[in-house]
Amino acid sequence: MKHAYLALSLATILNTPLVAFAAEKTQAQDSIEHIEVAGQVIKSQGLSVKNETIDGPFGDNLALQDIARSVTPISSELIEQLNITTLQDVLAVSPNTYSASGFGAPSLPTIRGQLGELFQDGTRRQAGNNGFGVPLSFNSIEQIDVVKGAPPVLFGSSQRNGGFVNLHSKQASTDESKGKASLSAGRWDQYSAQIDFTAPIIKDKVGFRVSYEHLDHGSYYDYSGTKSDSLFAALRILPDDKSSWDINFELYQVEFTDNAGINRPTQALIDHGLYITGQGVQANGSTVPAAGSIVSPTGLVNIDRSTVLTDPDNQNEATTYLIHSIYKRELSANASIKNISYFQHLQREEIAQNSFVEIIDGADTAQNRTELTYQWNSDQQTIFAFDVRYNKVLGYSQFTTEADLPIDLTGPLSNRRIPLTDAQKARLVELRPGVFVSPGAQYDINNDGSGDFNLSDTTDSRSWQTGFAIQQDSDWTDKFHTSVGYRVDYYDVEARDPIAPQGQVAASDSINDTLQSGQVSFNYKLNVDFTGYGAASYNEATSNSMAGGNVLGGGNVISAQNFATENTLVEFGLKYAPTNSDWYADGALFSQRRSLRNRDGSNTGIRTTGFESQVFYDAYPYWLSAGYSYIDARYDNSASSQDSAQVADAFDNSRPDIIAGTGVGAPSFTPFAPSNSQVQGIPEQSFSFNGNYSINSKWQTGFSGLYTKSYPLDFLQTVKIRDQYTLNINTSYAFTPSTKLRLDVNNITNQKNWRPVFEGGYFGATLAFPELPINAKLTLTHKF
Repeated sequence: MKHAYLALSLATILNTPLVAFAAEKTQAQDSIEHIEVAGQVIKSQGLSVKNETIDGPFGDNLALQDIARSVTPISSELIEQLNITTLQDVLAVSPNTYSASGFGAPSLPTIRGQLGELFQDGTRRQAGNNGFGVPLSFNSIEQIDVVKGAPPVLFGSSQRNGGFVNLHSKQASTDESKGKASLSAGRWDQYSAQIDFTAPIIKDKVGFRVSYEHLDHGSYYDYSGTKSDSLFAALRILPDDKSSWDINFELYQVEFTDNAGINRPTQALIDHGLYITGQGVQANGSTVPAAGSIVSPTGLVNIDRSTVLTDPDNQNEATTYLIHSIYKRELSANASIKNISYFQHLQREEIAQNSFVEIIDGADTAQNRTELTYQWNSDQQTIFAFDVRYNKVLGYSQFTTEADLPIDLTGPLSNRRIPLTDAQKARLVELRPGVFVSPGAQYDINNDGSGDFNLSDTTDSRSWQTGFAIQQDSDWTDKFHTSVGYRVDYYDVEARDPIAPQGQVAASDSINDTLQSGQVSFNYKLNVDFTGYGAASYNEATSNSMAGGNVLGGGNVISAQNFATENTLVEFGLKYAPTNSDWYADGALFSQRRSLRNRDGSNTGIRTTGFESQVFYDAYPYWLSAGYSYIDARYDNSASSQDSAQVADAFDNSRPDIIAGTGVGAPSFTPFAPSNSQVQGIPEQSFSFNGNYSINSKWQTGFSGLYTKSYPLDFLQTVKIRDQYTLNINTSYAFTPSTKLRLDVNNITNQKNWRPVFEGGYFGATLAFPELPINAKLTLTHKF
């Protein structure tokens, strides 16, 4: 109880007017002069975005209402309240963040209909190839900032521009010792444990923090699971009252499942769970799944939603470690400096029985950015930034012989397996005994004028990115503020084939390019409660492959198109942050034009327009939030492609009572002509809501929900995911001020919901991901 009273006292001093009480009632009555000071009762539970400050993207210590962008800061309290454990979960609180499943292990956020970037402490992390990569551990995370639109000039040129998430690492304490331990157990043998402890080494000077998390998760889905260990350590040094230095390290090891969901997504499957049986047959009579196979339907059955495209013999694991350093110093009354350094090493290996291979034999990324902030006077501030980023990737890939539609999931495991033929092996290179990958370049061995190999993302590449940015922030009046920024990035890139076919000279290429970005924004305080804003940005970005590497394209050269991705944003919004109220709300209208990297390495232009809004209310004993988004996402007179044109292409017409098959065969890579068609896999409207009620000081109960409007799964809109919703409830009970037990029940109404599997809709006619049925998790937390 002593710590609770201390926390309450500090919060009162910092956040509310001073409240004076008489120490003894009789003393107050006998005094000649009676003075009474009334104060506001503390009601905030730390579950509103209103009072969070934002560090990094646009400067430091900025209030939410002063940032001319749509932003949702998610505090550690809100992460716990909403049970956020993956990047997909941010949709519960941040509008326009609906995402595909990412093959069951999303490694990137989806914002405004496209993959976004993932930053940590202001530097861009290595992440997946088009969202498919290594799962993210939240063991090291203290706050999540979700920002819509391309990264600002301080963060620099990147690859994905729908928006970004900036993760804030946990900090060590220099003034008090405290710890937290938690254990959880959930349905399907999902267990986890975490311990987090921080303490000063030299009081008010040096502190440390250690956090360890272990996950051992079984799965609802067949042959699936996750086992991971994350060790995080942080050191905070305060040399004097003008400087701070935070250093942190994370080691993360994970074994996880590549989960492609259920194939053959007909409307009958989506609406009624009915699956068409029958194994595909090649022209030569083989039933091994391959391009052009045709299925003669044998029946229509109810498929168990746990029966997905996985295999018990698949191997999929990764190890990565990261180091961050953030040094800040006040140089004078007008100048301050911040230096951010980052290093990450990644190893990953997946060898799947359906012939898919992705091996990252070593990816190293290092970045250093120095920001100098100079306050010319009370109204004018300039931020200068110098940034250097190095990325080196050695990786091997093979995805050219995959074939999902011919597989009958209801049959034996052999239906799913794709042993390579001698002819297929001849178009690949043997990396090690029994493991075949694409070479990193094309070769014409028989001199017939065409290449003799299948190409994927194999590469041995390195890149240097050197950038300079300047941002000018100006207060022209008490109400009107502007910010203008410009950045130039110089790229020096090399790539070579790390595994050229025997007898061939490994191809290589290099390229240099300069990319630019700019931004302008304004804030206008309509009154003390309302702030209007407008923002525009132009961003030139890159198009990369796995782990941010660069590949050789046609003609065995690095395509200049990889450095010609132009992205624009125009956004207007209104923010309501009243000083003497428990409410916060904002809304934004936006128009974005950006590029999507396709599976074959090409870029597709997409234009989105829409509206999004969020509202929060936080006053004990209540907490409520809601978010709404509308998005019109269309191809910007741009070409697209799919694994197959439509699911009917996989079937012949021998059973028209089941499906009117076209007999084209599948997979059959299909390009679509430039159009302004709706982008598949994105709901036009979504609505989320959350709430919590404290029954008393010990017992709380809460709920959350998500609704998405019907949307097409494939480009031709032959199959749609209907309107769907998910409802979750939770309750917690504090046995003591330090010990709490919480129960989460997700999808309480046991809805049979679906998601796309892959961003960009490439597999829209091939795969659909069944979301989890009703499930529960029990978590015991103890603070010490």
